[in-house]
Amino acid sequence: MNSFLAFCGGLVLGVLQGYDRLVFRGHLRQLSYPHGMDCYLSANRVLLKDFETHAKQKTAELLETSLAEALQTKRPITYLRSSQISKEKAARKIAERDQITEGLIGVFKCVEPCHTFEVHRDRARKMLELRSKQGKCMYLYHYFIHPVFGFMHVRVQTWFPFAVQVCMNGREWLSRQMDRAGLSYQRRDNKFVDLESFAKAQALMDRQLREPWPRRLDQALRLAHPAHPQLLGRLPIPYYWSVYQSEWASDVVFRSRDDVQRLFPQWVRHAITTYRSADVMRFLGREVPLSGQVHANFQGEVESKVHRREEGVCVKHWVNDNSIKMYDCDRVLRIETTINNPEDFKVYRASEADPEGKKDWRPLRRGVADLHRRAEVSQAANEKYAEQAATLHETTPLKDLVEPLCQRAKAPGTTKRRPVRALNPLGADDAALLEAVSDPKYAVAGLRNRDLTESLYDKPARTKDEHRRRSARVTRLLRLLRAHGLLHKVPHTHRYQVSPHGRKTITALLMVRNASAEYLTTNAP
Repeated sequence: MNSFLAFCGGLVLGVLQGYDRLVFRGHLRQLSYPHGMDCYLSANRVLLKDFETHAKQKTAELLETSLAEALQTKRPITYLRSSQISKEKAARKIAERDQITEGLIGVFKCVEPCHTFEVHRDRARKMLELRSKQGKCMYLYHYFIHPVFGFMHVRVQTWFPFAVQVCMNGREWLSRQMDRAGLSYQRRDNKFVDLESFAKAQALMDRQLREPWPRRLDQALRLAHPAHPQLLGRLPIPYYWSVYQSEWASDVVFRSRDDVQRLFPQWVRHAITTYRSADVMRFLGREVPLSGQVHANFQGEVESKVHRREEGVCVKHWVNDNSIKMYDCDRVLRIETTINNPEDFKVYRASEADPEGKKDWRPLRRGVADLHRRAEVSQAANEKYAEQAATLHETTPLKDLVEPLCQRAKAPGTTKRRPVRALNPLGADDAALLEAVSDPKYAVAGLRNRDLTESLYDKPARTKDEHRRRSARVTRLLRLLRAHGLLHKVPHTHRYQVSPHGRKTITALLMVRNASAEYLTTNAP
C-alpha cells in the first residue's frame, strides 16, 4: 500500500482499513448429525416415534419467545412469499418510515432451504432411525439498530437443529464508535468520504479485531433467540460460532472526485489486460506451480470481470468463492477481499487434535478463533493488489531497475564471500524465482527456506540427499536475492520478506514479462 500512496501523494486525504460485511453462523455442533440428535432425544427421554411431535412443540416455543418483543413493542412481523426479496432494503424503509434510531426494526418470516432430520423406517431391521435431509422450514429475520453494532440482523432457523446467522457491518460499528468518541465524519452508505482523524478512526477499527467474539455473538443471539439454551432441556449445548463470509475493505479517500475519475479507468484497464489467472490465484492464497501456469489438477474457476454498479465501475476477480475487487464511489477508491472459503489460506497454529503440540502452517479455519489471521491475509491481498496498480505509474525507467540486477553484486554477510552472480529477470528460471518470493501469501509472515523449496519444486524430494541438495540450492538463491536488495532477513528469525524496492522492481519486471508486445507498444510513451 505504501508504493500506491507514494504515487498518489497529496491527492489522498487518508486510508481506512478494516472489516466491512461480516456474516457469522452459529451451530449446535452435537445436533448437526444424526448420532448427536439421538443423544439429545435420549437425554430428554423422547422416543423416535414422537420426534415430529416434539420438534413441533419446540418450534412453537421458539416462535413464541422469539416474536415476543416484536408483539410487545408493536413492531411489524412480515411474511415474505419469496426469499429473493431484499430484506435489508425493506428493513431500511421501515426504519426510515418509523424513525427508528435504536432497537428492533421488525421481523421477517420466510420459508427457505435448511438442513434438518426425519425419522426413517428401516424395514429390513424393523427399526426406526433418524436421518439427515435437506428440507425447507420457516426462518425468522430480526433486524435491529444495535447500540454497539448499528444496523444488523439475526436469522433463526425455527426447526431442528436451530442454526442461526448474525450479519453485521464493520463500518456501521465504526460509526457508533466514533459517535461515542465525539469524532466527526461524513458518510455515504457504508463508506466514509471524510473523517476528522483517520488515525483515531483506524485505531477504533483495529479494536474490533480484539473483541471477545463468542461473547458478543451470544449477546446478539439473545436478542432473537432468548429461549436458548432452556429450549434444549437436559442437553443445553452452547452455539459454536464460525465465519460464513468476511469482507475486508481498504478505503483510499481522495481529496477530489475528479482525481478518482481520472486515475481509476487506467487501473481498471491495467487489471483486466495484465493480470493472468496465476496472478489472481496468488492474490487469493492459491499455490501456483513453477511454470507460472494454473495447475492441471485445479478444478475450480478463475474469473475477472468489469461491470457497472450503482456506485460506479467495479473490476472483480474470483477464485472459486473467494474474490478481490476494486471500485470507486464518490471520492473513495475501495479494494476489498471477500473470503468464503478460508481453507485456501494458512495460519500458524497447533493441530486441533493436539492444541499443546507443535505449531505449523495449517489451513485457515472458519471458526472465530482465526478471525484475526483472516484480517491479516485479507489485508495482504489488498496491499498486493494496490501495489500492482501503482506499478502502472512507476516513473523510474525500466533500464534503471534492471541494469543493477544484471551485474554481479556483493554477497551479504562477511566481506570474504565471493560476489554473487547477476540475475536474468526475463529468463524462465529467475522469473519463476521472482514470482515465488513475491507471492502475496508471504507478505505478512515472510517466507522460509522450506516455503521457497515447495514453491520451486512441483514434487517432494524422494531421498534425504535430494532434500538436502534442494535446501542448499534455495539457501544460495536467498543469498542471491538479498545481495541484489530484493529480499531482507527478518531479525531473529529464519524468515525473509521482499523489500519495498524489491516489490516495486519485481512487480514491474513480471508485468513487462507477461504483457503482450501489442500492449507495450500501445502504452509506450
